[in-house]
Amino acid sequence: MRRVDLQGVVDKDGFMERCAAALELPSWFGRNWDALADALGDPGQLPEAPEGEALAVVVTGWAAFEAAHPEQWAIAREVFAQASAARIRLELG
Repeated sequence: MRRVDLQGVVDKDGFMERCAAALELPSWFGRNWDALADALGDPGQLPEAPEGEALAVVVTGWAAFEAAHPEQWAIAREVFAQASAARIRLELG
């Protein structure tokens, strides 16, 4: 399981940096919504998960980002919902 803590994130760049670090994405990760969607759909770009399972990812500390950037958060939620190589769970905190 991986945890993406968004506490203190104030913009999309910070969001992408937190995702890249927590998910150990390759250095060539494009840090945009399409690149994040591609990474979450490709098990080869993500840390290894148990055989035949999607990587479990818990996203925390997102409420302030949602309040400050509701349109960007809506895109993030869509990307998370479409992830085929990861199971994304949102938690407050």
